[in-house]
Amino acid sequence: MRIGFVGLGKMGAQMTERLLEGGHSVVAFDLDQAAVTAAAQKGAEPASSLKGLASKLEPPRAVWVMVPAGEPTEETIWSLAGILGSGDVIIDGGNSHYTDSVRRARALKDHNLSFVDCGTSGGVWGLKAGYCLMIGGDKEVVDRLQPIFESLAPPGGYAHLGPSGAGHFVKMVHNGVEYGLLQAYAEGFELLEAKKDYGLDTAAVARLWGQGSVVRSWLLELAADALGKDPHLAGIKPYVVDSGEGRWTLFEAVDQAVPAPVMAEALFARFRSRQEESFAAKFVAALRNEFGGHKVEKD
Repeated sequence: MRIGFVGLGKMGAQMTERLLEGGHSVVAFDLDQAAVTAAAQKGAEPASSLKGLASKLEPPRAVWVMVPAGEPTEETIWSLAGILGSGDVIIDGGNSHYTDSVRRARALKDHNLSFVDCGTSGGVWGLKAGYCLMIGGDKEVVDRLQPIFESLAPPGGYAHLGPSGAGHFVKMVHNGVEYGLLQAYAEGFELLEAKKDYGLDTAAVARLWGQGSVVRSWLLELAADALGKDPHLAGIKPYVVDSGEGRWTLFEAVDQAVPAPVMAEALFARFRSRQEESFAAKFVAALRNEFGGHKVEKD
């Protein structure tokens, strides 16, 4: 297939390359000209603008948008809506909120444009291993795009999950689960690190658990790699960001009255990591001193 690809960041550039390796023809655009040049060197046809990209595609056109969620995605989709024509399709592969995808699909239908929301997981390893694709949209449109999904995903690695919004909803929950998994591993490995009696090789433990253990996973493989490079993670600041999906998942859990304490604690742990000092911790220490005379550590 011939497809337009907008957004050539860490994932977008590698997805473009995987599509090219799959035999597809890709017209690539990014605001960063260096990224467009790099994609062209891999075999993509460069475009200098969204209009230029659209002009290089034949109807019915398909354009994959892989830019940051929020305003960048909104601006890109509506710029494309003013350029593309009846029967064309826009695919949002970023981490948009699923309600935005539902809204965009309805609004684009008024322009006789189709919209597919495609939650994409795989990170910077996707070029080699493939991407897990969680897809929402009209079945007829999704079926037409099947060759693209087959090239991007490993065998069994994509699924049409339902109407518009379903793909990004499933990706949102996926990321909430990821928060919990990361936090559980983090607490376990902190305990291993704290137990100095045995001089544990935490990278070796990660590799060991990856072989037949009930907690084996790709994340453990990555943990073994990270700990092998820096056993005590001395070169990393304990500051963890959240990109929004964990919060959205918890908001949805509240709306649906679904208990999700592990995801909530994982998100709050990220908030705590960003505090240079915790007023709440000081508060607890002060009250323990007040009611029990417990020692207070002074700065």
